[in-house]
Amino acid sequence: MRPNTEHTKNRKYLPGMTLLEVLVALFIFALTGTAIMKAASDHLNGVGQIEDITFATWVANNRLTQLHIDTTWPIKNNQKGEQEMAGRKWYWQQRVNKTNDNDMVQVEVSVGLDEQYEDSVTSASTFIAKQTEK
Repeated sequence: MRPNTEHTKNRKYLPGMTLLEVLVALFIFALTGTAIMKAASDHLNGVGQIEDITFATWVANNRLTQLHIDTTWPIKNNQKGEQEMAGRKWYWQQRVNKTNDNDMVQVEVSVGLDEQYEDSVTSASTFIAKQTEK
């Protein structure tokens, strides 16, 4: 039995993709999907870091504001404490640096999530002058 030559000729030009073309397309989609997932993951990690820095800055600013309100002089060096914010416990540590003026000091507050104060998220500093009695 002889194959139908007309059917064989038309078979060459049937529309569709070969297996190799399908595999190449799947490979391209897999690479693209992986790149998109990596970019989304990096973005979410960045958002978390920004959130941590924001809350830590608020804790530091709260401590510096307390020092401005308090009239105790001299300000204690290497004082440590903790504050609850955004459902987490933040640990702060203040360092007092002398200035050329004996009635003024620089106070730096470092804030982190580590109770041992080994790693800080952020720090803030300000200058505080001795309040004169009125």
